[in-house]
Amino acid sequence: MAYSSVSRERKVAVVGARAVGKSSLTVQFVEEHFNESYYPTIENQLGKTVNYKGFEYSIEILDTAGQDEFSMMNQKHLIGIHGYVLVYSITSRSSFDMLKIIRDKILDSTGQDQIPMVIVGNKSDLNLQRQVSQQDLKDLAQEFGGCPYIECSAKQNEKVSRAFEIIVGAIEEQQNPTADQEVQEGSSCVII
Repeated sequence: MAYSSVSRERKVAVVGARAVGKSSLTVQFVEEHFNESYYPTIENQLGKTVNYKGFEYSIEILDTAGQDEFSMMNQKHLIGIHGYVLVYSITSRSSFDMLKIIRDKILDSTGQDQIPMVIVGNKSDLNLQRQVSQQDLKDLAQEFGGCPYIECSAKQNEKVSRAFEIIVGAIEEQQNPTADQEVQEGSSCVII
């Protein structure tokens, strides 16, 4: 199937509570390194060209400052965004619980019922400090309407690229619903 008339530029926002590793995931994906130092992100934009199912995509990634239940979603996090990477830390129950609030803010602000999202549990290398079970993740994904999900480690570069492939696939599923599909990781529903 040819996509010649379809723009292959996609904007993705990485959102989540403070200190869950949003910037670490983004930098690991784009620049392929992990920074041990932690500096709270104000906001950053990075880009990368990726190949997905034989097509080149220019991915613009908005790395947002950490959200909390009282902060407002910045309009820049909403306008022109094709999909969202909802990040929590497997070592922080509160960051996991915050995803419902963040998702609701996105849906309320955009006025949409569905928007491409992937739930990403970061810091899987810290399994001994786990506060969020894989079953909790599966249950939340189901609650979000069969949302795709994955656990990864930005520090060890485990499944980081896969997380971004999943969001590109979810966006493409919405943009081109008749395109060939494959089952995405961690779910029985067909997403990408």
